[in-house]
Amino acid sequence: MHDDPAANRRAPAANRFTTAARRSPGRTAAGAGAAAVLVLVLTAIWGTPTRSEPAARAATTADHGPDDGGASSDTAPESTDGTGTGTDSSSGRSDGRALTPFDTHHPAISRLDKRLLKAVQEAARDARDDNIEFQVTSGWRSMEHQQRLLDEGIEKYGSVEKARQFVKPPEKSTHVSGKAVDIGPTDADDWLIRNGSDYGLCQVYSNEMWHFELLTTPGGTCPQPLTDAAG
Repeated sequence: MHDDPAANRRAPAANRFTTAARRSPGRTAAGAGAAAVLVLVLTAIWGTPTRSEPAARAATTADHGPDDGGASSDTAPESTDGTGTGTDSSSGRSDGRALTPFDTHHPAISRLDKRLLKAVQEAARDARDDNIEFQVTSGWRSMEHQQRLLDEGIEKYGSVEKARQFVKPPEKSTHVSGKAVDIGPTDADDWLIRNGSDYGLCQVYSNEMWHFELLTTPGGTCPQPLTDAAG
């Protein structure tokens, strides 16, 4: 008969410690008591364990509704021309997501005319009842950014006259003055064209269903849209 190899192996660590505990019960109890005292001291110094922090963060997040930006707490870097990270900050946040009318930490939103912003926020809240979410595809713009858009339009369309049908020069742009906002997506534009006058918001140009300004009093009648930005 062959010897059982397992019979010659050393006892597992757990068993050795158990055996030692049986042999020295007083010493084991003293060690456990010292460990408990150490935990109490560390808790008093450092506070509650970090395991409870996620629950605290969840409670804090729950206090913020979607109207104040919700998860959009990360602030985009601002610059003098409002272009944030080097692109038009009016079209997105630093995390790559689209802006909403409630991202007031962002210059493209915060620098809008206060009356315009209030009207757009009220409309956005009501649109949610119809499962429509507003995105601000462009809000306040700096003069420098507006000039770049005009230059790009001239290059794209081949002339100042054609570019002017879509882009105004900085000194005439209502985006630069903070009195215009571009809304998306298309279902939001359609909703606002039909209901915007309830908030004083009107589509300004026939060729830009996304461009809105305060052109009437809430509940009033919007003027007939102009043909284009040159009109």
